[in-house]
Amino acid sequence: MENTPIQAIESRIFTIRGKQVMFDRELAMLFAVQSKVMNQAVKRNAKRFPEEFMFQLDANEFAEWKSQIVTSKGDIKGLRKRPHACANTHS
Repeated sequence: MENTPIQAIESRIFTIRGKQVMFDRELAMLFAVQSKVMNQAVKRNAKRFPEEFMFQLDANEFAEWKSQIVTSKGDIKGLRKRPHACANTHS
């Protein structure tokens, strides 16, 4: 059975630091851009992305996140850089 669009998005939402977040690579996919392009735009406009909205996982969070999903998502394998997490600040 194929996921509905809502299920596909919900499956990409994780809880980090007590916040519901999506990772930069998932958002880039939704917006049909490369994650490196999106991250460059964020870097150039850092003042528009306060930490309560977007933050980079620390080494421990990254290791824990990878250990939880590497077995279930083959596309995570080979991920080297710690992703940015984007939170919904209106929840």
